Amino acid sequence: MTTSAAEHQEAIETVRRLIKGIDTAMLTTVTSEGLVSRPMKTQEVEFDGDLWFLTMKDTSKFDELKDHPDVNVAYAGKSYVSIRGKAELVNDRAKIKELWNTAYEKLLDTTSDDPNLVLIKIQAETAEYWETGNLIKVVKRLFAKVTGQKSDTELNRIVDL
Repeated sequence: MTTSAAEHQEAIETVRRLIKGIDTAMLTTVTSEGLVSRPMKTQEVEFDGDLWFLTMKDTSKFDELKDHPDVNVAYAGKSYVSIRGKAELVNDRAKIKELWNTAYEKLLDTTSDDPNLVLIKIQAETAEYWETGNLIKVVKRLFAKVTGQKSDTELNRIVDL
């Protein structure tokens, strides 16, 4: 594995660890009036560079994604993660069934067989994250600020995915 491939894999594993267990993500799309964000249920699948969400074809979100595939997905919980990428609308019945759970029946008021259901696949391009639970980094960073010394400890980081 080359260095860039190793760095790529490390970035994916870091983002996977940071978003794991955060139930709700905020999906930001582009409309003719500007940006709009809405909560989306996080899928219980391991992040591998792609994010998956479910939606209905008869929503404004569906139309926005057809016209403007550039999106941002933000997670806030044990950490803060902002992922920029390209969305693709995927009509894959087997994948819908794979990702389906009973929470969607209540949330979307439908079943997994509904032909109006569609997947949103987001291919992540970059991620910026803040590891809020890392007290050692925070203390080192504060010490550097107080003493005026340069710190190699970053509270946030941007990675290419």
